[in-house]
Amino acid sequence: MLFNSIDFAIFLPIVFLLYWFVTNKNLKLQNFLIIISSYLFYGWWDWKFLTLIIFSTLIDYSVGLLLSKEDNKTKRKILLWSSITVNLGFLGFFKYYNFFIENFITAFSFFGSEIKGNSLDIILPVGISFYTFQTLSYTIDVYKKKLEPTKDFIAFSAFVSFFPQLVAGPIERASNLLPQFYKKRKFDFDKAADGMRQILWGLFKKVVIADTCAEAANAIFNNSDNFGGSTLLLGALYFTFQIYGDFSGYSDIAIGTSRLFGFDLKQNFAMPYFSRDIAEFWRRWHISLSTWFRDYLYIPLGGSRGGNWMKIRNIFIIFIVSGFWHGANWTFVIWGALNAFYFLPLLVLNKNRQNLDIVAKGRNLPTLKEFFQIITTFGLTVIAWIFFRSENIGQAISILSKIFSDSLISMPGFKKPIIIFLIFLFIIIEWIGREEEFALHKLGLTWNRSLRWFFYYAIAMLIFLLFDQEEQFIYFQF
Repeated sequence: MLFNSIDFAIFLPIVFLLYWFVTNKNLKLQNFLIIISSYLFYGWWDWKFLTLIIFSTLIDYSVGLLLSKEDNKTKRKILLWSSITVNLGFLGFFKYYNFFIENFITAFSFFGSEIKGNSLDIILPVGISFYTFQTLSYTIDVYKKKLEPTKDFIAFSAFVSFFPQLVAGPIERASNLLPQFYKKRKFDFDKAADGMRQILWGLFKKVVIADTCAEAANAIFNNSDNFGGSTLLLGALYFTFQIYGDFSGYSDIAIGTSRLFGFDLKQNFAMPYFSRDIAEFWRRWHISLSTWFRDYLYIPLGGSRGGNWMKIRNIFIIFIVSGFWHGANWTFVIWGALNAFYFLPLLVLNKNRQNLDIVAKGRNLPTLKEFFQIITTFGLTVIAWIFFRSENIGQAISILSKIFSDSLISMPGFKKPIIIFLIFLFIIIEWIGREEEFALHKLGLTWNRSLRWFFYYAIAMLIFLLFDQEEQFIYFQF
């Protein structure tokens, strides 16, 4: 079920009313309603893959209980690796089986040996990368004794399958979300109103920005051989705002929806395109995944301890793995490696934590230095997104070679003034609200009531007017 669908517009109010007016006096019944609603939400796409979520839930719940009763280090490691093997095994099969088979055959062909291998017609289960990492974080934290294992199977099942963030995040830690299922929730009007504002802004990002940019970006990337550098650069810019609007829009809707039910999810995007260097960008982009890799991969590898070579190794590992997490294509690996190269100068010069505050905090405009830092970081990010969006490495290189050629100074096609206007409007609103969790968090609250509601209705009207069809979210494929 898509957030930007009529189905969800009917589903959400029904669940909301049942949650607060029918099951509100019984916590377990409330949590059970979340499970049923979440399974319905996910099963709307394909009921067969519900077995994966249920099996993953049973495995990690059982491993957690067994870890609580086991003190032997060897047996505890066996339990941990059982969970990791099962979860990553499912993820690896559905997401990477064909990739490894095809590359295995290609590698042998390169050395003059012909081997046969059959790829499979595998459907990638929606959200498997997200809920797999979420359940793994629970098992790992229990193993490290950072978290007490739960004995409440209903609460744990609700945590794993919680529908707002089930298929595209944020990837919640058990330490943050699971305890919220133990406590009785009371309806908070202010929290719900804030959630509705975040849902509104998320829909604006998805429908008005992402879907509008997607039409032009797809037309340009799908016919890249026919365009010059200026048009291809414009296509890259369209995709840059498409993927941000699409993914951060989903996160906003997920977080806002959770607030309607009394839950607090972690912020997943913090205006990343206003970053002054790549390190800051990655602290603000897909925060739940970046911190997951930091805590469960980067730090166990040694993190920033040791010499420069160890730091460089760890940075490349985390970025390449992050790229590969996004999909079974070498373009994602190159995208990750490119971001690692961007990061290296900051790491070696020990400047990767120099921009921890919000840009131009307390000021209306950035300094000239900050402006050029933002533009430079944004430009590097756009180049990396070209690899992310391209069908293969050859197409990405071809696009970049045209962008860095004389054809860059030609008049671009697909200018689409309406899209450019909407992007500028979007940037202005995000800039004004950059110090908040999301752009509309406090924007307009101090305005005259009539003006404030006019602003909200204008956003809603843009969503209504530009809604064409139920477009899938990009990150469903990851």
